Amino acid sequence: MTHANPEFSIIIVTYNSNDYLIECIKALVAQRSKNFEVIIVDNNSSEDEINFHNFNYLDIKLIKLEKNFGFAAANNIGARRATGKWLITLNPDAIPEDNWLSEIEVGIKNYPKTRIFGSKQLKYNNPSKLDGAGDHYHCTGIAWRGGEGDSAETILEDVVVMSPCAAAAIYYRDIYVSLGGMAEDFFCYYEDVDLGLRFRLAGHKTIQLAGAKVRHVGSATAGKNSKFIKYYVSRNRIWTFVRCVPGLLFVVCLPLLILSILTRLCFSILAGDTSTKLKALIDAFRRLFWIWNDRKIIQKARKSTVLQFGSDMTWSIGKLILRSTDGRPISPGKVNKEPGFPSQAGGLDGC
Repeated sequence: MTHANPEFSIIIVTYNSNDYLIECIKALVAQRSKNFEVIIVDNNSSEDEINFHNFNYLDIKLIKLEKNFGFAAANNIGARRATGKWLITLNPDAIPEDNWLSEIEVGIKNYPKTRIFGSKQLKYNNPSKLDGAGDHYHCTGIAWRGGEGDSAETILEDVVVMSPCAAAAIYYRDIYVSLGGMAEDFFCYYEDVDLGLRFRLAGHKTIQLAGAKVRHVGSATAGKNSKFIKYYVSRNRIWTFVRCVPGLLFVVCLPLLILSILTRLCFSILAGDTSTKLKALIDAFRRLFWIWNDRKIIQKARKSTVLQFGSDMTWSIGKLILRSTDGRPISPGKVNKEPGFPSQAGGLDGC
């Protein structure tokens, strides 16, 4: 299957994840909608290379990197090679249902001015449970996948969320490019939250599609609760807050961010990962000057108001503690009148 101008470019960033990658590719072969290309970006895996010629009729571009550049940079590299109107980031351990892409097409048709969507993530080994229904962003600077562990039947309708999870997210390519793509300094974790917030600052709301489903393992490479994850999550959520929280909200929420950092440091004593959290905090502040410069550029281009951004944040401490869903009902007139943004030329050289 080869398309000169595919509608979708599916970018899969992989690192030593062959077993899931093969299953993911097979699921893409089975898609009912065929108008897509696949771009696999290998972050210098040590595993044997897969023979992708075995997957007949699938248009696959393989990019092998000479070192592990991280999830954010690898997606940007894939975006530079993409020819589709829409970019889809798909983790190798996110296995789409056969109607996943068809449901995305329906969503794009139903919300013609929307430029960013999320997929409904189900537990890989128990698809009756949610792995996440969009990312929510709390006033303390903490983000989470909404409703993880809840019944999948709790999310039956499309809703507005703060950001999609990049395990299976859909971005309008021209806007992804114009925003500079994912923040490569992040390496991995929170880069999708940061990008989703920048889409929101540019005037675009994320719609979480209830019908576009993937089964997701999550942290298949790094391992759940590893020091690797804890370090990057702790560091990058500080950078996300500094870069993205606008205007007066920054002043209001900064004490809450500091309080949440101190609280987590206290709990880290019990968890035995204090050194990891402290290193993340120190490294976050070491680059604060550059991150603040990023903030100036991001906020100067902001189109949404502080009130609009703040109203999409989560303020409930209960929802944060329970990691509940906080999707908002869709107002068709409001969503469909958002700026579509004309196509913009250029690449991601400035990322």
